[in-house]
Amino acid sequence: MCCGFLRSAGGLGAIVALILLIVALLKQLIVLVGFLLTLVKVGIVVIFIAVLVMIALAILRDRSRKKRDFEGV
Repeated sequence: MCCGFLRSAGGLGAIVALILLIVALLKQLIVLVGFLLTLVKVGIVVIFIAVLVMIALAILRDRSRKKRDFEGV
């Protein structure tokens, strides 16, 4: 009678341990995905700022070129 109880408790304990392990791994996976999404968002913002800076530099370069052409005439 005692051995039957231990066997059922052992099997139940293994199932509970497996479920807890899966839950812990899913939490870690969710944290990892959140971290990767944050990295992607930061990368998009950095690229956007770089494009804006490049556009501003192109505008300033064009203005200075037009000013030199106008002074040269």
